[in-house]
Amino acid sequence: MRKLTLAVTAATAATGAVAAPAFAADLNVSIEIPRLSVAAYHRPYVAVWIERPDNTAVRTLAVWYEVSNTAEGKDWLKDMRTWWRRGGRAMTMPADGISSATKAPGRHTVSVPAARLRSLPAGDYVMVVEAARELGGREAVRVPFRWGAANTGRAAGSNELGAVSVTVTR
Repeated sequence: MRKLTLAVTAATAATGAVAAPAFAADLNVSIEIPRLSVAAYHRPYVAVWIERPDNTAVRTLAVWYEVSNTAEGKDWLKDMRTWWRRGGRAMTMPADGISSATKAPGRHTVSVPAARLRSLPAGDYVMVVEAARELGGREAVRVPFRWGAANTGRAAGSNELGAVSVTVTR
């Protein structure tokens, strides 16, 4: 009986090894939205996406916009010009698992599980975080990172965005 148990356990382990992806990692993007002292503060629209080093868009991970008035909110998405031109205009909003409401000043995290990025080949990429605010400015922060190995990249904006970090965990 013991040999049978070991054989079943070994077979299960072998099957699990074959079914598991060769590279499983999670991706976390930390985004700081600074508190600005202005007369009329509006929360920024924010888009987060992955690009190749040649600036071709790979995948949008998050879009924060006004969802309480979706018709008006969608009209202002084009103010995030870089994201809009690289693929945003082809998306239908709301996008399940990607779009959500704007965020208040503070630190926010976009977490992407390995399963959602399983088709992304290992290599060098750039995480782009772009923010645009009504009666405010527009800013994009670019953070290079490597998909396929544990690493962390950091950059900071100067006005509409604060610190942005990308962490790949294995």
